[in-house]
Amino acid sequence: MRLHIPPPRALPLAPPCPRALSGTVPRLAGTLLLVLAAGASALGTAGSAQAKPAPHGAAVRPLGQIVPAPAQVRPAGRPFTLTPSARIRVEGHAADARQVGGYLAGLLRPSTGYALPVVEDSGPARGGHSAGSRHDIRLALSPGVGSLGAEGYRLGSGPDGVTLTAGTSAGLFHGVQTLRQLLPASVEKRTRQPGPWQVAGGTVTDVPRYAYRGAMLDVSRHFFTVPQVEKYIDQLALYKINELHLHLSDDQGWRIAVNSWPRLAPYGGSTEVGGGRGGYYTKAQYAQIVAYAGSRHLEVVPEIDMPSHTNAALATYPQLNCDGVAPPLYTGTDVGFSSLCVPKDVTYDFIDDVIRELAAITPGRYLHIGGDEAQSTSQADYVSFMNRAQAVVQKYGKTVMGWHQITSATPVKGAVAEYWGYDDTGAAERAQVAAAAKNGTRLVLAPADRSYLDMKYDENTELGQDWAGTVEVNRSYDWDPGTYLAGAGVPSSAVIGVEAPLWTETIVTNDDIEAMAFPRLPGIAELGWSPESTHDWNTYKLRLAAQGPRMTALGIDFYHSPLIDWPTTD
Repeated sequence: MRLHIPPPRALPLAPPCPRALSGTVPRLAGTLLLVLAAGASALGTAGSAQAKPAPHGAAVRPLGQIVPAPAQVRPAGRPFTLTPSARIRVEGHAADARQVGGYLAGLLRPSTGYALPVVEDSGPARGGHSAGSRHDIRLALSPGVGSLGAEGYRLGSGPDGVTLTAGTSAGLFHGVQTLRQLLPASVEKRTRQPGPWQVAGGTVTDVPRYAYRGAMLDVSRHFFTVPQVEKYIDQLALYKINELHLHLSDDQGWRIAVNSWPRLAPYGGSTEVGGGRGGYYTKAQYAQIVAYAGSRHLEVVPEIDMPSHTNAALATYPQLNCDGVAPPLYTGTDVGFSSLCVPKDVTYDFIDDVIRELAAITPGRYLHIGGDEAQSTSQADYVSFMNRAQAVVQKYGKTVMGWHQITSATPVKGAVAEYWGYDDTGAAERAQVAAAAKNGTRLVLAPADRSYLDMKYDENTELGQDWAGTVEVNRSYDWDPGTYLAGAGVPSSAVIGVEAPLWTETIVTNDDIEAMAFPRLPGIAELGWSPESTHDWNTYKLRLAAQGPRMTALGIDFYHSPLIDWPTTD
């Protein structure tokens, strides 16, 4: 399907404080070539591998100074300078290319003040440039770069322009994120800035390590509106996150409308932790989130947690309880006390209806059925329930995903288990996960004491929790997904990616989200994207520090970790 790509959402500017990141762009199809070329005042082609300083004393950012770290960087020659005469030219599948060009123009116009018109060009490409267009920004769709895979890209920069090449629209989108980070941080501001707008000379060739690079937002403990979720999507996109896991149901609130059970969302979603008003998404609102995420090349992974974490549903429909008595709505933070009634037939009518309706409005591959902390369900009932629930997910054409406790049942072929254990999780539990992995279950790694974004940074952190310990920026970054469970016998080939979950018992606003997600989320994103050979805390903390002014320009209220030497200017 063709997705409309909305313009970048204007973000409020924060007061000067070293907490920042960036975030947005689009998604398409086919082989895409983007050429960013200078105006008539482009610099000459001669020059050393080290980019020369920009005017006014501003240094040109080195090609590799981005997050996630690129797979390959080769500095060469003098920088590219964006000038007022530059255009964005599209050719080939013009509609798709125009979406990307329009998005890029929307990013660059406010801060540069340049017109950057998006124009169609049907002329043949020769060496990356059409005749008479070498000083424009050009996007072209053409085949032949399969080596870059589904999400990779190549960026070449020099005095005559910047060329972005990709085999898919997703690759072009990710390349644009790299281009953003190579420009000065002030390019993210929504008012005109002085520039200059330069990109260091050389080539970046980049492909992701893992296909699944996710972030989970719990909208059940506290509800977040569509604009709030879209704002987080924009921030995730900058770091090449491609999966948005939405935790849509829990004891404290049911957040998605289900026509077959019409009171489920209005009543089950009427509260939240602490007793607030809660809320829920209509199907149209959910579709809006899905479309917006798709325009930023994020796939939405909806989660309906079961058989536990179901008090909101049990409180709404008494027949889902074994005793037929509805419990009161719940606004606390305990876990493991609720369970659907496994022996009742109505339970499976309920599950079928919910999954059927949710699958119908979810274009993505996965449907997450939770399965964690089922402490009020016997193991025999748990196995019986999860086996039946998985069959329903498959019935409606989705890939089963669940927390790693589903490996204690019988994961269906192709299922994905999300591991949230600790470094010191017991051997038996890890062995269970390893056995499933050896039998074909794929794994997404989200260790709670490494990648849970709601864990406190230290004992002085006001927000968050510490049941998995405190997690500073270095701890969230300094682990290897490929070897994390190797000691338990998990083959590295079973790991398809990583995720950074954010549970919201203490999270109420976007400022809260930002304070806990940033700057840890960029590190998790790098673990998912960058090759293992680039993994080094000492070099990463320098690149992360350089993100500070960009996050500030974007208005992201990030945590000023004392482990990072944050600059006050770009």
